[in-house]
Amino acid sequence: MKKMLLLSAIYLSFSIQIIAQENRTEGRIIKDFGQTFLVENLDIKTDIKAEHKVIFDVNKSSEDKSLINKYIVTAARFLNMHAKSGLKLEQLHVAITIHGGAWKDVMTNLAYKEKYGFDNPNLELINQLSEAGVDIILCGQTAESRGLNKKNTNPKVKFALSAMTAILQYQNDGYRFLTF
Repeated sequence: MKKMLLLSAIYLSFSIQIIAQENRTEGRIIKDFGQTFLVENLDIKTDIKAEHKVIFDVNKSSEDKSLINKYIVTAARFLNMHAKSGLKLEQLHVAITIHGGAWKDVMTNLAYKEKYGFDNPNLELINQLSEAGVDIILCGQTAESRGLNKKNTNPKVKFALSAMTAILQYQNDGYRFLTF
């Protein structure tokens, strides 16, 4: 009897997880990345009249180099969930600083393939984010220490003196600093 109850509980838990995954919806801005859930009956309403300016700090990457960087996906989720809530793209201003362990995620496909033996899984995500107006900023200090330059870095990526400098300058322009 206990075994049957345990198996039933496991089955129910697994079924709920599958249903929850199926409730994710495609993004309105970044179609291929950053799926979100519809959340209803909110106590804290999203201000759909405001301008939202945010800079994300990304300094980690996936241990498995064949997997996309989930921290970069955060920017896609931010855009998609706020668009779904009623904000227009013109109200959403997003930037990402890349440094530390995330440096490899902004390499060109050729450079990534030479280093790891397979395609850069972040290439299309970065391209779609850039096309949506997201500033992807590489720390110049990290770039220099890792041998990155304009030739081996995705052309959509902007170089800054440092991640710290970029974050400070964006904050001076009204962006809110978030880490995830």
